[in-house]
Amino acid sequence: MKPAPLIAGATMAALLVLGPHRQAHAIGPNSIDSASAQEVVDGMANKFARGVANAATGWLEFPKQIYVTWQEEGPAKGLTVGPLKGVGMTVVRTLAGAGEAATFFVSWPGFFEPYVDPPYVWQEE
Repeated sequence: MKPAPLIAGATMAALLVLGPHRQAHAIGPNSIDSASAQEVVDGMANKFARGVANAATGWLEFPKQIYVTWQEEGPAKGLTVGPLKGVGMTVVRTLAGAGEAATFFVSWPGFFEPYVDPPYVWQEE
């Protein structure tokens, strides 16, 4: 087996397992000044992992938007408007992911909040 597919498969498996992680506490710090060192490191790590996941899986927005538009507005719009929304959201999610991965050390926006909603492509809107 070639190493590229093996690495890609292992990366995707790790992202699926680690990606949807949520913090256990309901109310976290609202600024970097009120956070502990561990909360800051956790925020950075979550932002970086979310960024890498979104940069790697942004292309999944294309089929997702076709499906969602088809379900909400019917087959005609699903096949015409869905691909347009898919291309746009693919660009948005991929660039947002790259931006989050590149700026994981900055607590913006909010306290390491995601750039796009939902935070991952596989979550419902």
